Amino acid sequence: MIFAFLFPLCSLAAAWAVVARSGAHWLLGVPVFLLCFALLIVLYVTICWALSLPVDRTKPLEKQNARARAGCYSIAGFLCVLAGIKPHISGEEKLPSDSRFLFVCNHRSMFDPLTVIRFMHRWNIAFVSKPSNLQIPMIGDLAYNAGYLAIDRENDRAALKTILTAADYMKRDLCSIGIYPEGTRSRTGELQPFHAGSFKTAQRASVPLAIACVRGTEKVKNRLFLRPTDVHLDILELIPVEKVKAMSTAELSEYARGRIEEGLRQ
Repeated sequence: MIFAFLFPLCSLAAAWAVVARSGAHWLLGVPVFLLCFALLIVLYVTICWALSLPVDRTKPLEKQNARARAGCYSIAGFLCVLAGIKPHISGEEKLPSDSRFLFVCNHRSMFDPLTVIRFMHRWNIAFVSKPSNLQIPMIGDLAYNAGYLAIDRENDRAALKTILTAADYMKRDLCSIGIYPEGTRSRTGELQPFHAGSFKTAQRASVPLAIACVRGTEKVKNRLFLRPTDVHLDILELIPVEKVKAMSTAELSEYARGRIEEGLRQ
């Protein structure tokens, strides 16, 4: 997040210095500002690219790469600032501070995971996402090294492999895992059917289930660069491990969906 403020401030300082020292008209500061800002962006992208170079996706992830995680955090923070996201987060005290958990939430916008990555950074949540997101140059490599996983819901065998890998990450304390059981963004804001199989991850890893709901992210794209958008992320409940293992995946799915529906009505 600091980069989103640092870039324009440094560019503004450079423009002011050039105008002040040369005695030129203040309009000269505009191209200087734009040039400095562009150069800083190029430098930032180059650093992120360099961090992504050591990634080898043919090998299992033995441990989470701290630099890759920091790269994901900084990119998410940069985008959240540019998008004008104004976060309102509640219920964080319900989350465990000393153990991993499965984070489930409704899905309204591409800014849903960005909000969690940026404003819930301390809980180290890596998301299971559609394959195309992890195919984005540079960003996909950073995400993979930070523990993010792609899931192909059209291929049951591949999807099960992803679920088992996500459970393994939590068992080995690499990171907590975030999923969107709807599988895709809701275009209307109404909850879509949940994929019950997603909840196997919590059962296989023997971790608690954190249920959350998000509101407001669907408005961000219509307000870009115009005004801030209030985004509400509420942690509704943490289901303990014992209850997670005692319930079937269908029961967990139905219960989580019901709790999220209640949260959205509040």
